[in-house]
Parts: sequence; C-alpha cells; structure tokens
Amino acid sequence: MIRRIGAIAKKELVQLRRDRLTLAMMVGIPVMQLLLFGYAINTDVRDIRTLVMDHDRTPRSRELVRKLQATSFYEVVGAAESYDDVERALRSGEARVALVIEKGYGAHLAAGAPARAQLVVDGSDPQIVANASQSAAALVGAQSTELVVSRLRAAGGQPPASVSLEPVIWYNPELRTAVFVVPGLVGVILTMTMVMFTAMAIARERERGTLELIIVSPVQRIELMVGKILPYVAIGYVQMTIILLLGSWLFGMPVVGSLPLLYGIAFFFSAANLALGLFFSTLAKTQQQAMQMSFFFFLPNILLSGFMFPWEAMPRPAQWLSEGLPLTHFLVIVRGVVLKGSGLADLFPQLVAMAILMVVLVALASLRFRKQLA
Repeated sequence: MIRRIGAIAKKELVQLRRDRLTLAMMVGIPVMQLLLFGYAINTDVRDIRTLVMDHDRTPRSRELVRKLQATSFYEVVGAAESYDDVERALRSGEARVALVIEKGYGAHLAAGAPARAQLVVDGSDPQIVANASQSAAALVGAQSTELVVSRLRAAGGQPPASVSLEPVIWYNPELRTAVFVVPGLVGVILTMTMVMFTAMAIARERERGTLELIIVSPVQRIELMVGKILPYVAIGYVQMTIILLLGSWLFGMPVVGSLPLLYGIAFFFSAANLALGLFFSTLAKTQQQAMQMSFFFFLPNILLSGFMFPWEAMPRPAQWLSEGLPLTHFLVIVRGVVLKGSGLADLFPQLVAMAILMVVLVALASLRFRKQLA
C-alpha cells in the first residue's frame, strides 16, 4: 500500500513539474498577495485632491488653508470662485474635497466671534468622506483650542474665538455602502465574466478539434478576434442591465446621469476585457489553464482598481500599475455617471485611456494568435 501511494504521489509530482503554469500560480499568487496587501493596500488616505473657495482672502483664511495642506491629508489642486466650479471639479474627479471659506472669516476671528468654514466632500466613496472629515475636524478642533488659549492669555477680557467646520456631503449624503458598491459591481462582474468567457475561447477550439477549421479558413486574425468579441459584448450589456435594475430596485441606488452615455462607454470596457481574455486564450493550451490565468488577473483588479480600497491611498507605483487596468478607469466612469451625473466632458480622460487599452489589447491578441496548431 505504501509503495502504491508513493508511486501515485511521484506521478503527481512529475505531472505538476511539467505543468509550468500551475507551478507559476503556486508561487505567483502568494507573492502577489503579499506585495499587494503589504505594500499597495492602504486605507489611510492622504493627498486628497482639494479645491479651495476662499471668499475671505485674509491672512487668517490663508493660514487655515496652509494648516490643512500641512497635515499631508490634503493636496490643494486649484481654486474655485463659485459652487458651480466646485460641482464641476467633484463631478469630473479633478477634486474630491472642497474647502469653502466665506467672507468675514478673518474679521470674526479678530472680533472674538465664532468663525465658520465648510468642507464639501465627494460622498461617492465613503472611505474618502471618513478620512477627509475626521482629519479636517481634528485640525479645526486643534485650531479652536489654540485660539481659546491665546485669547485667555491676552489682556482686555475679549471672549475667546473659535472655528467650526460644517461638513457637506454630496452625491451620497447618507453614506450608504450599497450606493458606492453596486455601481462598482458592474465593472467587477463584467471583468470577471468577460475575461473568463473569452479566455477559454481558443483553448476550447483546440480541445474540440475545431481549431483546424479556423486555420484552413480565409478568416484573418483580426477578423477572428473581433468576431469572437462581439457576441460577448451583447452578453455584457445584459449583465450590466440586470445589475443596474436590481441595484435600483433592491438597494435604492440612484441613477443620476445618462444611461445611453454609460452604455456607449461600456462597449470600450467590455471589448478591452474580452480582448484580454482572448490574449490569455492564445497563451493557454487548455481551458483549465485559461481559467487559472483569468483568476490570476482578477486579483489585482479587485485590489488595485479602487473597488475595495481607496485609489488615492495607494503608493505612486501601485497607482501607475493600476492605470493599465481597464477596471480602474471604468469604475470612475460608472460611479461618475450613476452617482454624480457626470457627462462626456467630465469623463473624457478616462474614456481615452480605456479606448487606448482596448486597441492595444485587441492588437496583442491578434498578433499573438497564429493560424497553426503548434
């Protein structure tokens, strides 16, 4: 019995040694998880893109902005003159937070009266809201304490001044997690299914013996890639419709923007993922290998795209890597359209990036495919 068990175990080891893809997965998955969770994943959001609308323009108001920026939680990316500018910046993703200082802020502090400021936060990401609000509240609380102490030490009996910060949350004022997660699920589910469907396409043809018919046919490589992609794009639209309908019905998810715009942009996203799946399919010899590649690709998508963890909290190299994932750009688009009512002008940079990825991936899949069995 021991000899027979040993023989079977030896056979499995020999087969495993010949399966290089499985060996690579055994080593690659734990290494990737270690690097991603230990280095790239961080829930402590810093350098939040911040817009400043300073109507006071006094040394006191500029001091508040400097102290806000000195915390390293906020990165001032521009100035605004009106709430329309703030809305435009938050809708396009140019900024995630806006500090609004009304006229008279400095005069109130000089007179010992309470002074108020407002923090407008993009509520489409609850984690950004929590970090931005807590950091600003801590800063303003410390400044109020400093003012009270300085006033009490000063002569003249003036009442102590204080600073209060009013947080205003746009796009998801109730901070419901479902409102944030459900639009992102559109991209996640499409990524998982689209890549997996087409990753097994060429491998399935090879296993069924129908690849020979394709090889002897006059079909060009690019025609084969596009022909295999188009049917699954329609399936992707069906999945997308189901998710949006159920999200709106079950979780009360609002759909503020244009659905035709979202569906039009989704074509580029679906095509990019389908082309990537076809590229995996040209590398794999069997459907099992193609499925393994799909799962291996799915892990960094979930962790680096901004679906689970704030994109702003990642180190720069991780952000650069995530720019090569179609899901990173599509999450910005789908949340922008559904929650903020973003238009084409707001989402144009993300659309261009996704279109470039689609063209590159289709070209790679076409160049990789060879009309031969070997």
